Amino acid sequence: MAKYIHKTQYYETDQMGIIHHSNYFRWFEEARVDFLEKMGYGYDRLEKDGIISPVLKISCEYKGMIRFNDSVEISLKLLEATPYKFKIYYEIIDFKEGGLRAIGESSHCYLNKEGVPVSIKKINPDFYEIFKKYIAE
Repeated sequence: MAKYIHKTQYYETDQMGIIHHSNYFRWFEEARVDFLEKMGYGYDRLEKDGIISPVLKISCEYKGMIRFNDSVEISLKLLEATPYKFKIYYEIIDFKEGGLRAIGESSHCYLNKEGVPVSIKKINPDFYEIFKKYIAE
């Protein structure tokens, strides 16, 4: 599993003093961007090649609260990578205490700049072959 550390910020909290639920989706994206960069194919490189990968579906199941100034470790694993879409699983763990705070999944497709679905295998076979190697077993 790829790992990414996020230190929570004050602006991410809600009136109850805990992290607002909408931020978990942002953290999934932060971890996903970091994962692709570490692979050598960050979003900026893909977009330069004319490829975008919008979210098709995203979910999050909350297991425990996270508060301001906590640090969390976001682990992700690539569940599926086809020529047309991919799916990622996420776990958010309290960095200090080790407790599971949330799990989630996101599904994405590949589009060209005009918004037309494309096969990443045809447009960027190098990325596709590298990406497939990261599929969790």
